[in-house]
Amino acid sequence: MLDADKLFAGSIPENYDRLMVPLIFEPFALDLSERVARLSPGAVLEIAAGTGAVTRVLAPKLQANARYVVTDLNQPMLDYAAAQQGPDERIEWLQADAMALPFEDATFDTICCQFGAMFFPDHIKAYREARRVLKPGGHFLFSVWDRIEENVLADEVTKALADIFPDDPPNFLGRTPHGYHDTKLIRADLESAGFTRIVIETRTEKSNAPSPRIPAVAYCRGTLLRNEIEARRAGSLEAATDHVTTALAVIHGTGAVSAKIQAHVITAMA
Repeated sequence: MLDADKLFAGSIPENYDRLMVPLIFEPFALDLSERVARLSPGAVLEIAAGTGAVTRVLAPKLQANARYVVTDLNQPMLDYAAAQQGPDERIEWLQADAMALPFEDATFDTICCQFGAMFFPDHIKAYREARRVLKPGGHFLFSVWDRIEENVLADEVTKALADIFPDDPPNFLGRTPHGYHDTKLIRADLESAGFTRIVIETRTEKSNAPSPRIPAVAYCRGTLLRNEIEARRAGSLEAATDHVTTALAVIHGTGAVSAKIQAHVITAMA
């Protein structure tokens, strides 16, 4: 992962939440929130909360007296998430680095993280931090995307951008969001960090959009592909988005789009 893969700023948080969340994140957010709620935790930490896709569906499921600390490394994403959330005295918003969590040992019953672990510079170090702040017997639940070939639109967008930037194809999606998919490696990393009772489930959902334009705009403007496109050629974002729209329309037609998305959902015990 490159340092630039962490720079969610400008209009990216809004486009990410408005377009990417309904396109690929919502079904997994609902699933993860239900898994956490079934544990009836009294103190929950969310890591890499992004624009709050999980937060919005998990908060109503938690106990009335629960403590819910929502964190992200990226302040613009966290600010956007907080702005979208209704008033809730149980929720604390805090910028925090998963590599060095600002909490005492054994603080939380449960930690959750949706599609954030791929961004950790050192997975074992981050997992050790998660285990440190979990109470003995506490649960760590998180999800990561499967390989890009199992996520149809992400793969097609990446290939379409390679057509117009053949000498230096933007590869953010394959490199980072879909770059940590090896379940054997994930299990080994968790075991190295001291976690036990590790369960890894592969879950398949559908990504749906009313037209090819929606995923084209979502990926090109609502993810860090935007930075890669603009870095390669100034003023090329609109043309790149148009090209991706056309490429997706050739594959899926000009009407509604439905494509496979796939992720791993992991549960581990401290």
